[in-house]
Amino acid sequence: MHQTTTRAAPLALGIDFGGTKIEANVLDTAGSVLWRNRVPNPGEYHLAIASIVDLVGAAEQALGTRCTIGIGTPGSPSPRTGLMRNSNSLYLNGKPFGRDLQEALGRPIRLANDANCLALSEAFDGAAAGASSTFGLIIGTGVGSGVVLDGAVLDGAHGIAGEIGHLPVPWPRGAEINAPQCWCGLAGCCETWISGTGFARAYEAANGRALSAPQIVAAAREGEPAAVQALTDYIDRLGRVLALIANLLDPEVMVLGGGMSNVAELYPALPEIVRRHAFSDLWDGRIVPARWGDASGVRGAARLWAGAAQAEQHAAG
Repeated sequence: MHQTTTRAAPLALGIDFGGTKIEANVLDTAGSVLWRNRVPNPGEYHLAIASIVDLVGAAEQALGTRCTIGIGTPGSPSPRTGLMRNSNSLYLNGKPFGRDLQEALGRPIRLANDANCLALSEAFDGAAAGASSTFGLIIGTGVGSGVVLDGAVLDGAHGIAGEIGHLPVPWPRGAEINAPQCWCGLAGCCETWISGTGFARAYEAANGRALSAPQIVAAAREGEPAAVQALTDYIDRLGRVLALIANLLDPEVMVLGGGMSNVAELYPALPEIVRRHAFSDLWDGRIVPARWGDASGVRGAARLWAGAAQAEQHAAG
């Protein structure tokens, strides 16, 4: 009689490639963090690759086993050329980052946009756990977004599925009609209005003085009229953007991450704005903050292999 042995699932190493730091976490199948470390982003391409190789080596030496490796990055690789694009770590753009990492590590990796990683993390065991469709939105210095369906990231034919940061704000009004120029070359992009940076820009344009997004929120909570109006306008814009997503994708859950997601005033107000603009007699989707907060990106990167496996199973029927 032959005995069958069950091979334990490999540990999952996720790397969050941020603008100022590179963070690595190793998760077990239950989602517990077994090892973590972060190092400064060196700001130079080959040094960044070396930093990631060192992090992987340190993790696997500490744990005594090889891990699957997933990496979340700003921007994404072109499916046509494999070269990075749209990254605010500008030195990545135009480089075959994924291929060079695989060569340096000597094994396959999974690489995805950091907003896709947030959405995957929150769909896997976060605020959207159990939902069949999740939209993840990062509203920080910039805007990033991603979609997870049945546990797998939706990439799209050109690797840009779900990216709403560079769509125009829907149903524009007032100052939004004469929209500011975006760094991408277009005008009126959602990023110029619903990012934390865009929130501060709109306040300065309306009031002639500069405050940071947290300062505006604090002033609004103290009842300062200009700040109250700015926050009201911001919530309305964000609600219209989420209504666009509701009409386009109709996700069960919309998860918010990034600095602006910490503004508690968003959550009681947004659903009614979405309902007002949704093309439906009923909209009762959930809008929630990310359960894992700033850790969602690195946790989602670790989950990229599991998400890819689920996508393959779903495609096979």
